[in-house]
Amino acid sequence: MINTQLYLSKTEKKGRGVYTDAFLPQDTTLEIAPVIVMSAADRLLLDKTLLHDYIFEWQPDGAAMCCMALGWVPMYNHSYQSNCEYFMNYEEETISIKTVREIEPGEELTINYNGDWDNDQKVWFDVEG
Repeated sequence: MINTQLYLSKTEKKGRGVYTDAFLPQDTTLEIAPVIVMSAADRLLLDKTLLHDYIFEWQPDGAAMCCMALGWVPMYNHSYQSNCEYFMNYEEETISIKTVREIEPGEELTINYNGDWDNDQKVWFDVEG
């Protein structure tokens, strides 16, 4: 399920991103996407490809796996003060995206790749770059 008020558009610095053409209240579920779960061995292979930038850690019970979310989830850009948050449902093998504040029409929707919407720990591309 993807909210019909969302659209993809080019961003100034980050390629493409997810935007809204309507006002979105806080706590609005924007998307619930199925994931493809992969093993730690698969992760080593994926880390050598462009898909490295689009996969999520998937750690039910501490297992070191990863997943590829389908839908638009991989298209949400990172922000340390994001306006959305993602949630993993290990049982149903889905990731959902939800707003953490009100969103204005035309605003880019972002997630914090650290998991929590306001976590300021540096992510891999800020550490490496």
